[in-house]
Amino acid sequence: MNILIVDDHPLFRHALIQVVRYGLPQAQIQETADVDEFYARLEQGAAPDLLLFDLNLPGASGFSALVYLRAQYPALPIIVVSAHEELSIMQRAIAHGAMGYIPKSSHPNAIGEAIQQVLAGELWLPPHLPSHAGFDSRATDETALVERLQSLTPQQFRVLMMIAEGLLNKQIAYELEVSEATIKAHVTAIFRKLAVQNRTQAVLAISALNIEDKKL
Repeated sequence: MNILIVDDHPLFRHALIQVVRYGLPQAQIQETADVDEFYARLEQGAAPDLLLFDLNLPGASGFSALVYLRAQYPALPIIVVSAHEELSIMQRAIAHGAMGYIPKSSHPNAIGEAIQQVLAGELWLPPHLPSHAGFDSRATDETALVERLQSLTPQQFRVLMMIAEGLLNKQIAYELEVSEATIKAHVTAIFRKLAVQNRTQAVLAISALNIEDKKL
């Protein structure tokens, strides 16, 4: 059993590792706080058996990272671990491909239960949720955008995230160690796949997947 924990808060990441080790003492646990390193590991074929993933990672824009992961690695069980406890955010996370949602305020026993349940192929949400809770209708509204994002290649997705951070083509080319012409080609493909005309429209499009809670 190989479990990967992706969280940029060292203290919480350490605590989560201890909880996982207690519940699954034989598991091999890896950790990272860097989203680029995380993507690189997956692209190198080192897909884990379970992913514990914080939505609030620098360089991972809201639910877009979850959407990307589900498209590229459909068999990878993903549990979102987040400080957000709003029902609508939990609903959207599940709708976009997570198999579980663990609030960071959860008791260690609940975290262990969630991991065991997801590894058994079942969904897990906090038990205190109302039994009548329906899914956020925005998950359906976001379907077209999700399909467009899923059509991006890994490099195109990475470029899109850098555009969202405000980087220029020249800066992106430097960061990715490719030519500016290559980045321009990626940007053109991104605009076409997202059905937008410019960088501003591209950023506005993916902003629909922000995780800030909006009341139902």
